Order: sequence, then structure tokens, then C-alpha cells
Amino acid sequence: MKKFLGLLLTTVLITGSLLGCTPKPAEEPKKAPAQELQKVTVILDWVPNTNHTGMYVAKEKGYYAEEGLEVEIIQPTEGGSADLIAAGQGEFGISYQEQVTYARTAATPLPIKAIAAIIQHNTSGFASPVNKNIRSPKDFEGKRYGGWGSPMEEAMLKALMEKEGADFSKLEMVNIGASDFFTSVEKDVDFSWIYYGWDGVRAELMKFPMHFIKLQDLDPALDFYTPVIIAHEDLLNQNPELTRKFLRATAKGYQYAIKNPEDAGKDLLKNVPELDEEMVIASQKYLAKEYQADAPRWGEMKEEIWEVYGKWMGDRNLLEGPFDAKKAFTNEFLPVE
Repeated sequence: MKKFLGLLLTTVLITGSLLGCTPKPAEEPKKAPAQELQKVTVILDWVPNTNHTGMYVAKEKGYYAEEGLEVEIIQPTEGGSADLIAAGQGEFGISYQEQVTYARTAATPLPIKAIAAIIQHNTSGFASPVNKNIRSPKDFEGKRYGGWGSPMEEAMLKALMEKEGADFSKLEMVNIGASDFFTSVEKDVDFSWIYYGWDGVRAELMKFPMHFIKLQDLDPALDFYTPVIIAHEDLLNQNPELTRKFLRATAKGYQYAIKNPEDAGKDLLKNVPELDEEMVIASQKYLAKEYQADAPRWGEMKEEIWEVYGKWMGDRNLLEGPFDAKKAFTNEFLPVE
């Protein structure tokens, strides 16, 4: 009996000892905090449209998030995007070669630089209803032109008319501001300057009979980059990696839009539902061929284009100071394919 009690006591002690040594349930490993995305602001040149689709694709498909970026795309308030980017109101902006050239040669130059061409070739030109019978700059005589009051417009029209032997003094210029092209040419003016990727495509959908004179067909010097993405020189110098991340995701967005125009258009519509779906999809199909066109990669720019158009502007006394094309743009932040 003593032997049994001894064995029992020993068993209890051992069991209690083992129980006391039983490890506690392992704690679940703490989850690493989610990566905090860096906020980036993009200032548009105008209302959101199919020129900007690649950026909306990059937002919707998560390309920016993959690069650690949270991108907000906003419309400009007062002043153009070049002024706002120069003032530090955003990291990146949408501009055009003309504006960048003006900005860099102004009496007080703006420290902005183009870092990517959204569209490779100038798709803009002068449009008019067929019944106005405007087929060349010679036909501008005796007509009313509806524009937005830029000195570039007057220089452009004068140069093109003189090239055709037409009298510029016989053209009436009317400032229509942001008025709709179709409303204006039916009521107030005879022709206006449009981008075919938007108003030209819209005319096709409306079956609106229209003559269109493409600028680059009149003068090769007018095949300039419009629109372009710009940034402040300080940002490019101090935070080049941010620019590379932004352009890597943006390029991916435009490449997607090139291959999938309908789905890309839907990404734009998710963010700008007030746009007409039929119009957006038709415009996307047109621009899918224009975003990269004959360039080796999306966004790449040629120094020759900047030099030729800068000289064109300078020859017409549109610039306040000397223009250095090499300092106006760069391809160095574009992704290497």
C-alpha cells in the first residue's frame, strides 16, 4: 500500500510538473502595417477627357498603388497648369509644348520641364462646317475665326495665310473662350481650332459634315507635342525616384489604353461619369493609335521637335527670351522597355 501511494504521489507530482511546464498557446504574429502610400497631385490642363485616360487606368488598375503612390487628379483652378506646378501646387501637370516654351522664355522664366509626351503627333487643326467652304488658309479671308485669345492663334493664322498668299487683315477674330465648337460654328463664327481626337470624333458620331485642316499638313514645324506631362525642376533634381515611379505606372496605364481602348474608356467613365460613354469609347479607339504612334516607347520626345517649333515661335516674335530646347524636356525618367 505504501508502495502504491508512493507511486501515486510521484505520478501526481510529475503530472503537475508537466502541466506547469506546458507552453502557452503561441501568440499570432503581429501584422506588418500596410505601406503608407505617398500622395501625389496631378493638375490637368482642362476638364478630364480621353487625353488623360492612361492616368485614370493607372489609378483603377492599381498601377500607382503598386509603386507606392496615391494619385489625385484635379482640374486647374486659376492660372494654367504650368503656373500651378511652378508654384508647387502639384507634383505633375498636363501642359503642351507651346505653354512650356512660353514659360521657359518668359521675362520671369518658370522652372518647369516636360517629362513625357501623352500623344506623339499634333492631332489638332482648323475645323468648319462643310457649307462654309473652308478648305485651306486661303479660304480664311472674309471669315470669322472663333478662338480663346492666345497670341499663338494670331501668329499661327497669320503665318498660314501669308504662306498661301492670303490677306490676314481680312480675317475677323472672335474670342469664344470655352464655348462648344458645334454651337459656336452654327451661331457666331465660321471655323475654330479643335483636337480631332475629341471634337473631330464627336462630329463623326453626330454625322456633322465638317472640313478639317490638320496643322502638320500645312507646315511640318507645327507637328509639336500636345499634350505633355510636366514637373518642377526641383522635384526632378531632388526626388527623381518619385518621377520614375509615377511615369512607370502612367506608361503602363497608357499602354493598357492602347491595347484595350474600350475597357480603358470605362476606367475614365468611372471617375468622370458625366462624360458620354459612346463619345469616350469612340475617342479612345481613335487615340489608341495616336498615344505612341511611331515612337519606340510611349512618352518619348525628340529634341528636333522642340527645336523646330521653338524656332518657329521665335521667328514670329512670340518669345521674350532665348529658348534652349535641351533644357525644356527630358526622356530620362521614362521606363526603359
